[in-house]
Amino acid sequence: MTRSESTSRRRLLASIGAGIAAAAAGCAGSGGLDGEPTYEDGTVDAGNVTNASERSATQMAAAEAVAEREPNTAVTPLDPLSLIEHEFVVEDNYLGSTVQGIVANTGSDRIQLVEVRTRVYDDAGNMLGQYLASTGDLNGGASWSFQVVVLESPADVADYDITVLGTPT
Repeated sequence: MTRSESTSRRRLLASIGAGIAAAAAGCAGSGGLDGEPTYEDGTVDAGNVTNASERSATQMAAAEAVAEREPNTAVTPLDPLSLIEHEFVVEDNYLGSTVQGIVANTGSDRIQLVEVRTRVYDDAGNMLGQYLASTGDLNGGASWSFQVVVLESPADVADYDITVLGTPT
Protein backbone atom coordinates (compact mmCIF):
# COMPACT_ATOMS: atom_id res chain seq x y z
CA MET A 1 0.00 0.00 0.00
CA THR A 2 1.40 3.41 -0.92
CA ARG A 3 1.56 6.36 1.41
CA SER A 4 -1.25 8.20 -0.45
CA GLU A 5 -3.52 5.13 -0.27
CA SER A 6 -2.86 4.89 3.45
CA THR A 7 -3.66 8.59 3.93
CA SER A 8 -6.86 8.30 1.87
CA ARG A 9 -7.99 5.27 3.86
CA ARG A 10 -7.39 7.12 7.17
CA ARG A 11 -9.35 10.13 5.93
CA LEU A 12 -12.21 7.88 4.84
CA LEU A 13 -12.28 6.09 8.20
CA ALA A 14 -12.09 9.40 10.07
CA SER A 15 -14.99 10.77 8.02
CA ILE A 16 -17.09 7.70 8.67
CA GLY A 17 -16.29 7.86 12.39
CA ALA A 18 -17.23 11.53 12.55
CA GLY A 19 -20.49 10.84 10.72
CA ILE A 20 -21.41 8.05 13.13
CA ALA A 21 -20.61 10.26 16.13
CA ALA A 22 -22.72 13.11 14.74
CA ALA A 23 -25.64 10.78 14.04
CA ALA A 24 -25.44 9.32 17.54
CA ALA A 25 -25.35 12.80 19.07
CA GLY A 26 -28.42 13.78 17.08
CA CYS A 27 -30.32 10.77 18.42
CA ALA A 28 -29.37 11.42 22.04
CA GLY A 29 -32.27 13.80 22.68
CA SER A 30 -35.95 13.03 23.00
CA GLY A 31 -36.96 14.54 19.67
CA GLY A 32 -37.78 12.93 16.36
CA LEU A 33 -35.31 11.38 13.97
CA ASP A 34 -34.39 14.71 12.42
CA GLY A 35 -33.77 16.43 15.78
CA GLU A 36 -37.13 18.17 15.70
CA PRO A 37 -39.04 18.25 18.98
CA THR A 38 -41.88 15.85 19.65
CA TYR A 39 -45.09 17.67 20.59
CA GLU A 40 -47.63 16.33 23.08
CA ASP A 41 -51.33 17.05 22.54
CA GLY A 42 -53.29 19.25 24.88
CA THR A 43 -57.00 19.85 25.10
CA VAL A 44 -59.08 22.93 25.72
CA ASP A 45 -62.04 22.43 28.04
CA ALA A 46 -64.93 24.29 26.38
CA GLY A 47 -66.41 24.94 29.83
CA ASN A 48 -63.38 27.07 30.72
CA VAL A 49 -63.72 29.34 27.71
CA THR A 50 -67.48 29.88 27.40
CA ASN A 51 -67.60 32.53 30.13
CA ALA A 52 -64.27 34.14 29.21
CA SER A 53 -64.32 37.77 28.24
CA GLU A 54 -62.24 39.33 25.48
CA ARG A 55 -59.22 41.43 26.44
CA SER A 56 -59.63 45.19 26.24
CA ALA A 57 -57.16 47.16 24.10
CA THR A 58 -55.16 48.01 27.24
CA GLN A 59 -55.14 44.39 28.40
CA MET A 60 -54.08 43.20 24.92
CA ALA A 61 -51.17 45.67 24.92
CA ALA A 62 -50.08 44.35 28.34
CA ALA A 63 -50.40 40.72 27.17
CA GLU A 64 -48.39 41.45 24.00
CA ALA A 65 -45.65 42.94 26.16
CA VAL A 66 -45.20 39.72 28.16
CA ALA A 67 -46.02 37.09 25.52
CA GLU A 68 -42.95 35.31 24.13
CA ARG A 69 -43.15 34.45 20.44
CA GLU A 70 -39.57 34.07 19.13
CA PRO A 71 -38.13 30.61 19.78
CA ASN A 72 -34.48 30.25 20.73
CA THR A 73 -32.48 28.40 18.09
CA ALA A 74 -29.96 27.09 20.65
CA VAL A 75 -32.43 24.75 22.38
CA THR A 76 -32.91 21.08 21.47
CA PRO A 77 -34.85 18.12 22.86
CA LEU A 78 -33.15 16.88 26.05
CA ASP A 79 -33.99 13.57 27.74
CA PRO A 80 -33.82 14.95 31.32
CA LEU A 81 -36.57 17.52 30.59
CA SER A 82 -40.07 16.23 31.23
CA LEU A 83 -43.49 17.86 30.98
CA ILE A 84 -45.10 16.79 34.23
CA GLU A 85 -48.46 18.47 33.60
CA HIS A 86 -50.04 21.17 31.45
CA GLU A 87 -53.46 22.68 30.86
CA PHE A 88 -55.20 25.50 29.02
CA VAL A 89 -56.26 28.13 31.56
CA VAL A 90 -58.15 31.37 30.99
CA GLU A 91 -57.12 34.10 33.42
CA ASP A 92 -59.55 36.90 34.30
CA ASN A 93 -56.90 39.60 33.94
CA TYR A 94 -54.83 40.82 30.99
CA LEU A 95 -53.17 37.40 30.64
CA GLY A 96 -56.34 35.87 29.18
CA SER A 97 -55.56 32.61 27.35
CA THR A 98 -52.60 30.74 28.86
CA VAL A 99 -51.09 27.29 28.96
CA GLN A 100 -49.76 26.49 32.42
CA GLY A 101 -47.89 23.53 33.80
CA ILE A 102 -44.77 22.07 35.32
CA VAL A 103 -41.47 20.99 33.73
CA ALA A 104 -39.01 18.83 35.65
CA ASN A 105 -35.29 18.33 35.15
CA THR A 106 -35.10 14.64 36.00
CA GLY A 107 -31.34 14.56 35.48
CA SER A 108 -28.56 15.53 37.86
CA ASP A 109 -26.97 18.28 35.73
CA ARG A 110 -28.13 21.90 35.53
CA ILE A 111 -29.80 22.91 32.27
CA GLN A 112 -28.78 26.38 31.16
CA LEU A 113 -31.96 27.33 29.27
CA VAL A 114 -35.39 25.68 29.23
CA GLU A 115 -38.07 26.61 26.72
CA VAL A 116 -41.69 25.44 26.57
CA ARG A 117 -43.24 25.85 23.10
CA THR A 118 -46.98 25.78 22.59
CA ARG A 119 -48.82 25.84 19.26
CA VAL A 120 -52.53 26.70 19.32
CA TYR A 121 -55.13 25.61 16.74
CA ASP A 122 -58.68 26.54 15.78
CA ASP A 123 -61.50 23.99 15.43
CA ALA A 124 -60.55 23.35 11.77
CA GLY A 125 -57.01 22.36 12.80
CA ASN A 126 -55.37 25.54 11.50
CA MET A 127 -52.43 26.77 13.57
CA LEU A 128 -53.25 30.18 15.00
CA GLY A 129 -49.84 30.87 16.51
CA GLN A 130 -46.84 29.61 18.47
CA TYR A 131 -46.08 30.95 21.95
CA LEU A 132 -43.48 30.06 24.53
CA ALA A 133 -42.11 30.55 28.00
CA SER A 134 -38.49 30.18 29.06
CA THR A 135 -36.33 30.10 32.14
CA GLY A 136 -32.64 29.81 32.84
CA ASP A 137 -30.60 27.56 35.10
CA LEU A 138 -32.91 24.69 36.00
CA ASN A 139 -30.91 22.56 38.42
CA GLY A 140 -30.92 18.78 38.33
CA GLY A 141 -33.89 17.38 40.24
CA ALA A 142 -35.68 20.76 40.19
CA SER A 143 -38.99 21.73 38.59
CA TRP A 144 -40.33 24.92 37.04
CA SER A 145 -43.94 26.14 36.96
CA PHE A 146 -44.42 27.81 33.60
CA GLN A 147 -47.08 30.04 32.12
CA VAL A 148 -47.29 30.57 28.36
CA VAL A 149 -49.29 33.67 27.41
CA VAL A 150 -51.38 33.03 24.27
CA LEU A 151 -52.57 36.10 22.41
CA GLU A 152 -55.50 34.35 20.69
CA SER A 153 -59.00 34.76 22.05
CA PRO A 154 -60.06 31.80 24.25
CA ALA A 155 -63.10 31.28 21.99
CA ASP A 156 -60.83 30.79 18.96
CA VAL A 157 -58.58 28.11 20.51
CA ALA A 158 -59.86 24.55 20.08
CA ASP A 159 -56.70 22.69 21.08
CA TYR A 160 -52.95 22.99 21.46
CA ASP A 161 -49.77 20.97 21.46
CA ILE A 162 -46.69 21.48 23.59
CA THR A 163 -43.05 20.50 23.91
CA VAL A 164 -40.09 21.31 26.13
CA LEU A 165 -36.54 21.95 24.92
CA GLY A 166 -33.31 22.99 26.55
CA THR A 167 -29.65 23.89 26.35
CA PRO A 168 -27.30 21.88 28.56
CA THR A 169 -24.50 23.61 30.46
